[in-house]
Amino acid sequence: MPWEVKEHAGRHYAVLFHYALPDDAWAVELSEAVPAAAEGAGNPDATVSHWPGAAFLVTHVPDEDPNLQPAVRVWSPHERVVPYEVMRWYMEQVADQVGRCRIAVEQDEAEAVE
Repeated sequence: MPWEVKEHAGRHYAVLFHYALPDDAWAVELSEAVPAAAEGAGNPDATVSHWPGAAFLVTHVPDEDPNLQPAVRVWSPHERVVPYEVMRWYMEQVADQVGRCRIAVEQDEAEAVE
């Protein structure tokens, strides 16, 4: 599962991408990243400084039906402040995933016609 990390005002945030089988959609998750050292010493991948934490925003991007729209879900039991720049970065990641999924659907439809 690939992820990206962004630092903003001394805090680290992560966007994680994975396929959510029950939803037939790609999930794009936003979390506050945790230091790799917190995950335990002896980390075999020394280049990783932060891991994704518990997601508080999850966007499901359907990849099979172009008529279905992405949906954002809030998964935080507590109030959380998300800086504008972090939200903008997250939504850019979501928009990129939507674009990839739509291109894939179009290519599949074109191959089915051939």
